[in-house]
Amino acid sequence: MADLNLPQKPSIARVHAFFDGQNLYHSAKECFDYPFPNYDPIKLAEAVTSLAPGRRLEKIHFYTGVHDIRHDPFWHAFWSNKLALLPTKGVNVVTRKLKYSDVPISMESGGTRVIKIGREKGIDLRLGLDLVRLARKGEYDVALIFSQDTDLEEAVNEIYDIRQEFKLWLWLECAFPISSTAKNPRGISRTQWRTIDKSLYDCCIDPRDYRP
Repeated sequence: MADLNLPQKPSIARVHAFFDGQNLYHSAKECFDYPFPNYDPIKLAEAVTSLAPGRRLEKIHFYTGVHDIRHDPFWHAFWSNKLALLPTKGVNVVTRKLKYSDVPISMESGGTRVIKIGREKGIDLRLGLDLVRLARKGEYDVALIFSQDTDLEEAVNEIYDIRQEFKLWLWLECAFPISSTAKNPRGISRTQWRTIDKSLYDCCIDPRDYRP
């Protein structure tokens, strides 16, 4: 990703961490078999930032969908409890209500049953817009993205255009859990990948239990 026409790398690069909360949770569950989102985003952001020298973590942005209390009171309470503390520690939190749709599933008896499935709508778009907006404003030098969502590739491509247009030193990284059970061992295209093994992840577990 080097470009001789770009400005020199700053002596201390300003890092903004961007978390896709649900994407990270499902990746960690798949890789490490943890049944709920037990990571501390602040500890993770600090740990991955420190993997390279000459960097300073300046801001953390956390994005997640939140379950409707009527459809899933457990997960609604969990995320409400977990998210309540993050802004008090300086984390910028963005939430969206999950959108529910009826999905038929096959029963062992041979019949079908309709259940409501919640899906995130607009979270990846908001994360991508913030990536681009803050890059254009020159507020970070390194975007550290905790997500493997390929929908963010458009935002990554836009940031490369911004880098050229405004002659900014910008670096993009993708951090994600990895293990032998990972179904997706790849990060977002055109970013430097920072893999999170179990030992690193376990050092960043939140000691609080937010389950109701």
